[in-house]
Amino acid sequence: MDISLFDFELPEELIAQTPLEKRESSRLMVLHRQSGEIEHKHFADVLSYLNPGDCLVLNETKVMPARLYGVKEDTGAHIEVLLLKQEENDCWETLVKPAKRVKEGTVLSFGEGRLKAICTGIGEQGGRLLQFSYEGIFYEILDELGEMPLPPYIKERLEDRDRYQTVFAREVGSAAAPTAGLHFTEELLQLIRDRGVHIAFITLHVGLGTFRPVAASAIEEHEMHSEYYHMSEETAALLNRVKQDGGRIITVGTTSTRTLETIASQFGEFRAVSGWTDIFIYPGYQFKAIDGLITNFHLPKSTLIMLISALAGREHVIHAYEEAVKEKYRFFSFGDAMLLI
Repeated sequence: MDISLFDFELPEELIAQTPLEKRESSRLMVLHRQSGEIEHKHFADVLSYLNPGDCLVLNETKVMPARLYGVKEDTGAHIEVLLLKQEENDCWETLVKPAKRVKEGTVLSFGEGRLKAICTGIGEQGGRLLQFSYEGIFYEILDELGEMPLPPYIKERLEDRDRYQTVFAREVGSAAAPTAGLHFTEELLQLIRDRGVHIAFITLHVGLGTFRPVAASAIEEHEMHSEYYHMSEETAALLNRVKQDGGRIITVGTTSTRTLETIASQFGEFRAVSGWTDIFIYPGYQFKAIDGLITNFHLPKSTLIMLISALAGREHVIHAYEEAVKEKYRFFSFGDAMLLI
């Protein structure tokens, strides 16, 4: 399948640079995936599309302030480090800029020495393995010294870094936010519960591969990045019960979707399990777990637009995106939302 089938014209001014003042005040496009019918709503209206007995599935991963600015200890040259994935103990897979300055054995210092790292290995595309040393608790130091790793298309500085966290974020480990969840407030979640809708939580730690473009012209040749996920006993039992009782499972975000589809594909049901997934969902995929999806508007030619095209049909999705551009919806992480149902 040619990648050009998932392209569309996106004016740069529609890329949201800052979050709205109120999370739930974003717009909501409702795409009825069987008919292709489109409705224009506000996000708080999502309530009217959820039925008692349905289950909303949220990703409770928490974004690390994973961007660090430091210096080479020997020369004082400035270095930027992005934490990607924790390996053993205090060893991390990272991206470093400028990478050519950091060779094996290079010592880096952050926060005037509060945090130090030595390069222990060199990977692909500027990747470096860094072994950190410090006194105290790593994540507390990171919280003080680190900055939120906003996506490359966001040029504005984020004033309140909590706005790049969901209100239900719990499990630290992501290099990027599960942005479909940013629209929810505690009050809206309570209204959803009051309606008789179940709420379940999973964890998938979002990697920077989310933003990696698809380089292959034939999408089947693209290799997905791998991300860690976890589903608890409580969530697995709830989701199985909802399915048995005829309720719908509606995921919030492509991360929740990929987690549920990974588990359902492997076991034929939901189970308490942890692991790594590199599932790539594109048109032709038969969904086994979900009945609907809340998501943001995605990059042209991205694996994310391919996933929603698998759920609602490529023609319906591309038409909806053209409509979104015409109606000046806000795109990407701090943008508006879409409900596919």
